[in-house]
Amino acid sequence: MKNRTIKKVAVLGSGVMGSRIACHFANIGVEVLLLDIVPRELSEKEAAQGLTLETKSVRNRIVNDALKSALKSKPAPIFKKGIERLVSTGNFTDDMPKISKVDWVIEVVVENIDIKKIVFEQVEKYRKPGTLITSNTSGIPIKFMCEGRSDDFVKHFCGTHFFNPPRYLRLLEVIPGPSTDQDVIDFLMHYGDVHLGKETVLCKDTPAFIANRIGVYAIMSGMHTVQEMGLTVGEVDKLTGPLIGRAKSATFRTMDVVGLDTTVKVSAGLHAGLPKDESKERFVLPKIVSELNDRKWWGDKTKQGYYKKTKDEKGKKVILELNLETFEYGPKTRAKFKAVEAVKDNDNLRERLPILLNFEDKAGEFYRKTFFDIFRYCSNRIPEIADELFRIDEAVAAGFAWELGPFETWDILGVKETVEKMEAAGEKPAAWVYEMLEAGHTSFYKNEDRKRLYYDIPSKSYKVVPGTESLVMLETLRGEKVVWSNPGATLFDIGDGVLNLEFHTKMNALGGENLEGVNTAIAIAEEQGWKGIVIGNESANFSAGANLAMLFMFACDQEYDEINMMIAQFQKTMMRVRYSSIPVVAATSGLALGGGCELSMHCDAIQAHAETYMGLVEVGVGLIPAGGGTKEMALRVSDSFRAGDPEYNRLQDAFMSIATAKVATSAEEMRDMGFMNAHSKVTLNRKRVIADAKTRVLEMSALGYAQANQRRDIKVQGRGGMALFEAGVAGMQYAHWASEHDAKIARKLNYVINGGDLSAPAYVSEQYLLDLEREAFLSLSGEKKTLERIQSIIFKGKPLRN
Repeated sequence: MKNRTIKKVAVLGSGVMGSRIACHFANIGVEVLLLDIVPRELSEKEAAQGLTLETKSVRNRIVNDALKSALKSKPAPIFKKGIERLVSTGNFTDDMPKISKVDWVIEVVVENIDIKKIVFEQVEKYRKPGTLITSNTSGIPIKFMCEGRSDDFVKHFCGTHFFNPPRYLRLLEVIPGPSTDQDVIDFLMHYGDVHLGKETVLCKDTPAFIANRIGVYAIMSGMHTVQEMGLTVGEVDKLTGPLIGRAKSATFRTMDVVGLDTTVKVSAGLHAGLPKDESKERFVLPKIVSELNDRKWWGDKTKQGYYKKTKDEKGKKVILELNLETFEYGPKTRAKFKAVEAVKDNDNLRERLPILLNFEDKAGEFYRKTFFDIFRYCSNRIPEIADELFRIDEAVAAGFAWELGPFETWDILGVKETVEKMEAAGEKPAAWVYEMLEAGHTSFYKNEDRKRLYYDIPSKSYKVVPGTESLVMLETLRGEKVVWSNPGATLFDIGDGVLNLEFHTKMNALGGENLEGVNTAIAIAEEQGWKGIVIGNESANFSAGANLAMLFMFACDQEYDEINMMIAQFQKTMMRVRYSSIPVVAATSGLALGGGCELSMHCDAIQAHAETYMGLVEVGVGLIPAGGGTKEMALRVSDSFRAGDPEYNRLQDAFMSIATAKVATSAEEMRDMGFMNAHSKVTLNRKRVIADAKTRVLEMSALGYAQANQRRDIKVQGRGGMALFEAGVAGMQYAHWASEHDAKIARKLNYVINGGDLSAPAYVSEQYLLDLEREAFLSLSGEKKTLERIQSIIFKGKPLRN
């Protein structure tokens, strides 16, 4: 593969996708030139100011407005404020020559091949030979877009289809043209994976490529089934969300957010462009879609779709649900299915799915109809849209936020058993599935010697999934590579003398089993000569915090000695992590809150997925961080002091982040908030986090890891700092930004983070601060309002401000 470096990218087109693609390249430190058209006429404001079409601000108005709109959007397209400075703006007329200085040109203009060709003609004039040129098209054939272009252009031209929003959705489809150099394909696949953090999937140049072809089919086929079975909007969204490993927005809410018109356009395009597709009629709109399209009820963009926000007679916001028979809005329906009740306490998706599909009720029937249809359809798309089945799974899972792809799901249900049930339901899969079973192969995937293998259809054998050789995949290690386990944690041998401790409680909340796992893992590593430990998992969240249920029970029974012991054990475990004789690295992603944050901060380093959301949020349940979190923030602020620094300012930032339960919205914000030390690093691709954390362990071990001694040199401010922060607490309470209980918690925090009742700044030990933490935590756990907050989180899943 040719050695390329991407220092600067030009993004042509600043619409919803273009501006956000530009932002994501800025996220990874690449300079971006974002261009769009010159306005054809002045706005009323510009005319009133006496500006002309030649004024630079007018000529760049479209692109500048688009970038501003993107930066204001939620969720944010950038990792942290300031990153947008890497994006410079301009217009096609004045600034196209600047693309001669970039390494990659990405076209993101309107989905019209004639307009794209005009843009490419301009690009050809100024692009330097060898520069990558790609299109973010979602469906226009790549082979048609490069017609008439030079040999160098077509050799370096490819489709790169990002999914919206580009920062968050993991999929990047790479679609080569007929003359694209293999070197270019290889580079884009690697760059998308490692640098952009994407599930980079190689696609054939077929209508809608892979993800939209399968994903939109699943939606439209599902809509036909919904109409046939007479299900309600609420019932369907209950059945098609997290319950089966899909996005929380499920089916109808997703269509409202994306825009029904978008789904309709893609579906219509597929129906027209797939004359030989055996299921093309499923792309025809059923009435429950066509009726809304005719009425232009396209969802959020038109203020109504399958759901509608309104207000009741008291002015309270209410969400109404569309009746799919009368097309009138009414109260949201509550879905009640025996199948759902049967799995409500089961957090394991792989265990839930067989129960749901085999259940003899309306939910089970719906699942069988939709799942069997998708299995059949996907099997028939090979080799049309992909030669290998894993590409379909990767594209659909990453593009549509499915936890498991179609073939992975089929495996869980049993391939042979499911084929028999499909046949009985009139859904016969492709011939190659029967050939696979006849050859004695019973699954599409299998794990062997730490590797993930897939069934290769042409050779009728199993091959390693490309790109996974360098990954650490815990699913491939279950069995012989398990060193130790209990119901809440598993310790794996991940190779090269490194262990990985995985949590598998609900939301990976930390309780006694997890703490036992941490202590046991360190003891095994130290006693048996392992090089170090990674603490990480492959689930959505690193840890949502400490298990509150036990605390709530003890607090209600006023068992304060038990609470004291519980917190002391947590603190002791955190210090065991910090002062072990082997390196310990946290591999974080998703939520790392409360105790999860404290555990991460006590590790030697954090290897954070870019989308890690970390914070000390105990104030939300009426407490302060007492697992070493408050101590650790005081320690880190103390270490950051330099001669002449305004010490109070740095400490106040730490105090406020805890007092307001602030959560970092990216790994880059984690660094700014003090959660990541100098040894910590960021990984863009979620799949690579554990492997990168393992590398950090090996690096530390190779350098001669030395066990540290507990600190006794933490500078705290005493009464002076307390007095300053007290004024702020009183001010927030006076302005009604903090309730009386908020203020009480903040004062407890103030006391601890400043080192207690000391007459002057002083140096204290870690244990001194840990004792203050525990005392404050204990006193707050006896407060009625704290118990109310904990109760609200446990039983309602909602924070309470009281």
